[in-house]
Amino acid sequence: MTDPSTVKPAAQAYLFAFPLVFNLRQVERYVTTGVGSNPAAPYNTFSHARTLASPADTFVTINNDTVYSMAQVDLGVGPVRLTVPDTDGRYYVLQFVDAWTDNFAYVGRRATGTSAGEYLLVPPGWDGESGGTTVIRFPTRIGSIVGRWACSGDADLPAVHALQDATTLTQVNPTVAPPAGLPDVAPSGSEALAFFEQARVWSQAFPPAPRDQDQLASFASLGLTGATPILEQDAELLAALEAGYDEGRAALDRVLHSGNSPEVNGWKQTLHVFDYNLDYFEVGTVDADEWKLTDPKVRLVERAASAAGGLWGNHGYEAAYEMTYVDADGRQLNGEHTYRLTLSPPPPVGAFWSLTMYDVPNFFLVENPIRRYSIGDRTPGVIRDDDGGVTITMSAEEPSDPTACANWLPAPLGDFRPVLRMYNPEPAVFDGTYAIPAIERI
Repeated sequence: MTDPSTVKPAAQAYLFAFPLVFNLRQVERYVTTGVGSNPAAPYNTFSHARTLASPADTFVTINNDTVYSMAQVDLGVGPVRLTVPDTDGRYYVLQFVDAWTDNFAYVGRRATGTSAGEYLLVPPGWDGESGGTTVIRFPTRIGSIVGRWACSGDADLPAVHALQDATTLTQVNPTVAPPAGLPDVAPSGSEALAFFEQARVWSQAFPPAPRDQDQLASFASLGLTGATPILEQDAELLAALEAGYDEGRAALDRVLHSGNSPEVNGWKQTLHVFDYNLDYFEVGTVDADEWKLTDPKVRLVERAASAAGGLWGNHGYEAAYEMTYVDADGRQLNGEHTYRLTLSPPPPVGAFWSLTMYDVPNFFLVENPIRRYSIGDRTPGVIRDDDGGVTITMSAEEPSDPTACANWLPAPLGDFRPVLRMYNPEPAVFDGTYAIPAIERI
């Protein structure tokens, strides 16, 4: 029988370490096998998708609005120079994410403009000369650059490809040894014990922010801070870790469906779920109280839920996300039914907006006969209402009405979760002036 006094801390350790483990597993995936349209690429090299995302891109809550350019950066080799081209006003963003999923810098239209530029990416503790180049300090040795390029369709892809190819990373000191990458983690039996072993090894290689180090130290009795592999712990502790893993996963699932975000008309206003970074504010970030989750209990749980439900999502001031699982009567959305969403007026944005369809519980894009995975203000053929609004139909079966068909967002046969994205949202999105209406079941 497991000791309840150990199971609860193990569940808390799961929620604390989940962002680190989940994130670094994706980092490893990118440098070994790639993800969907993004081919594998070694550290300090961009991996460019050449098409918009599709269901082949099995990545949580991936967007279908932009073409991705990703880079996994290992600054164990010292500084790396980032070069970006002039995009002539085109929307793009390069988002910088550390090992614990803190968004700590942005380069792009909102943050730095669209002129050509260079940036020097440096590791923790670096103390050198930048030669006048803007420095971006990484909180952890390994971090991710998540690049998104606005693309209006297949005809626009060649222009996007040229911009991608002109976006480069160059190791400043090419004579040093190749990047070390992630520390190897020995096989650890069950799924739960493998998770905690990765948490043990990776949290020591990539320490959390100073404010979180006491929390990590509190898990010493679980074997997560020492040199002894998890599998070498005693049987009672291993049983507690197994139970805590299950309890932590159940808690994370509850947060994903309820969470701490306010809800309006069934839409979870996840405008501040990525505000858990309180320590690292490099170029392009907003260091202001309204963009900080200061309650430590809320912050750490929100961080885990944000990784699980939307890994590598932007701060709300770059791109705002709202999502829902339910219709106007609080019933789970399901493709067996037909739904209507009337956006009148459409979302107020400085760039563009879209509604993207995801299955449940994976939050992957949904295969469908017309290969439409999102719909928005740039979708060809969308019919506007007389007042300028847009009425979107969601169902698994194609509508017979021509207008509904033009504005159809295909759904899976089972449960689904649509996400509304607003790029460079206007203040009305945050002050409550603009609210997304409830989804009606027809």
